Amino acid sequence: MTNPLWAPWRMEYILGPKSHDQACIFCGIAEATPEERRERLVVASTPRVFVMLNRFPFAPGHLLIVPHAHAGPLEDLTREDHDALFLMVRESCVRLKRALRAEGLNVGLNLGAVAGAGVAAHLHVHVVPRWSGDTNFMPVIADTRVMPQALSATQAHLEKFFADLDGGARGPEAGP
Repeated sequence: MTNPLWAPWRMEYILGPKSHDQACIFCGIAEATPEERRERLVVASTPRVFVMLNRFPFAPGHLLIVPHAHAGPLEDLTREDHDALFLMVRESCVRLKRALRAEGLNVGLNLGAVAGAGVAAHLHVHVVPRWSGDTNFMPVIADTRVMPQALSATQAHLEKFFADLDGGARGPEAGP
């Protein structure tokens, strides 16, 4: 008999609400308490954007860089929010490579539901660390990704690499 592969995070996604009339999962981070930020997997937050772990990652350390402003298309962002978003994308790439020794990164946006956006109403940028040989038969044959670390442990590790941005995920009162 073979050993079963345990991927408990999948059930949360399968059974979780998928209604389009629920509150935006990205909104309210600026006003969230430190505990709410931790529960929502926020790694760092600045006045215009925040960085969080993807709750349903494609690879360990899969980050989402999100503007606080609720906007779907890129053209709906103000110039300041756009600039802050992409400066944070660049900064996140540097820090993620250092923190996880990533050999490469996938960086991208899915703009609109037909482009694959799971949350089309609030744009966000995916930054996915990659390593040589990290893709194997599991996603192809078993439709399962193997995560070597719990999300909370990854969050705690990454917070150290983002802490100087504003005090990490402690909240807006922490300051720069």
